[in-house]
Amino acid sequence: MYSSGWPAGAAEPQHGRVLPGERELAQALGSVHRAPSQLASLSLAHCSSLKPRPELEHQASGTKDPCPEPQGPSLLMLRALQELDLTACSKLTDASLAKVLQFPQLRQLSLSLLPELTDKGLVAVAGGCPSLEHLALSHCSRVSDKGWAQAASSWRRLQHLNLSSCSQLTEQTLDAIGQACRQLRVLDVAMCPGINMAAIRRFQAQLPQVSCVQSRFVGGADLTLTL
Repeated sequence: MYSSGWPAGAAEPQHGRVLPGERELAQALGSVHRAPSQLASLSLAHCSSLKPRPELEHQASGTKDPCPEPQGPSLLMLRALQELDLTACSKLTDASLAKVLQFPQLRQLSLSLLPELTDKGLVAVAGGCPSLEHLALSHCSRVSDKGWAQAASSWRRLQHLNLSSCSQLTEQTLDAIGQACRQLRVLDVAMCPGINMAAIRRFQAQLPQVSCVQSRFVGGADLTLTL
């Protein structure tokens, strides 16, 4: 879907974090011969120009017309990737995330501020990235309890989870996480109007090893519980 080639003449990173600006990203997307396959950490946060390739949207639409041919390399070439930040890449859709986020060894992922992410996309990401330890999904207002009921069982290694400002979530999501994510240590459900303090207390009783629950403005309270 998204090219990960590096611009000609630039040093090709083998490890570490890449934070391209819009111009640098455009250059990288134009190079098809030198994809940094050993890249371990990649940040594309706030790259609003990132959008799905036409063939992915075509697949999602279910039309019978010939599918456009893919062009250029894909994030799928980055087999060594451990950390990926797609925060506020606002044009990403369920279809594009399902196609590209196939990283069984990925440990850290941010999909915060993705307005098009729904339960369908969440479940697909859970299947493609089952080894996540850190996951950020703040301000994903279309993700609901239904999605977490299906996704939680895939993320048994989760340790840090940010669900702040996910307006559709309720205590049902906490129940699903509490049952499946037994290694969780830090949870942020700040500004989730459907989750109250009673539900948080039940969650902490279920997972006593959770050392910090961020719960600002949950149930009208401004509170961080640290054990």
